[in-house]
Amino acid sequence: MDRLWKNGPHFAQSEHFKVSTDSVLLGDFVNIGSRARGIDLGCGSGLLPLLLLWRSERLHMTGLEIDPEAAATARRNIESNALSQRCDIVPGDIKNCRELFKSGEFELVVSNPPYFSAGSGGVPSDEKRAAARGEVLCSLEDVCRAAAYLCRTGGVFCLVHRAERLADVVCTLRGVGFEPKRLRTVSHSAGKDPALILVEARRGGAPGMRIMPPLFIRGDDGGETAEILRIYHREAEA
Repeated sequence: MDRLWKNGPHFAQSEHFKVSTDSVLLGDFVNIGSRARGIDLGCGSGLLPLLLLWRSERLHMTGLEIDPEAAATARRNIESNALSQRCDIVPGDIKNCRELFKSGEFELVVSNPPYFSAGSGGVPSDEKRAAARGEVLCSLEDVCRAAAYLCRTGGVFCLVHRAERLADVVCTLRGVGFEPKRLRTVSHSAGKDPALILVEARRGGAPGMRIMPPLFIRGDDGGETAEILRIYHREAEA
């Protein structure tokens, strides 16, 4: 078990759910504010709940994960950081969330969902990696429908996805009662097409979306940008 950064939280990765740039960026993008109850749909090894709990002392997180090995690793990660009183890891299927939770139980819903639609060719051959990367066990619509059930009116759903699926994300969110309110694109560097999108949507929100400045991973010199160094707590290394 290693620390995510110097004096940061302890974290052990499971074989198929490792520290990923998209989850780290989403953990920074989320505006926690005064929200007290959140849930991560498909929490993997528990990285995103851990990052959010580290940012807010008043937040209580729940992690929902269908893979037993990943859920066990997530539980160990939470316990190793003495956060068990503020985080529950629940084994279960996103599609069965109505059997596990009450409607509107959370103010904040987050997810780093599978990116590749069925038949897209982007799904790995390994079964567990396929479930994590492709819409094998759940689709984008399944995740958004679960978020709509779990999120109270006025609450927010934050997710990361592939930039090429922006239209799918926006249309699906609106179809289940969310209004996209913030959007940020992520590119490797200036001049490169966006690879990822970070989206915040409000349950029952009014139309109107803020397009934030793009996030670049690398600067003109090829090194990590100041913002990436901040997000990864590596400012002292610069």
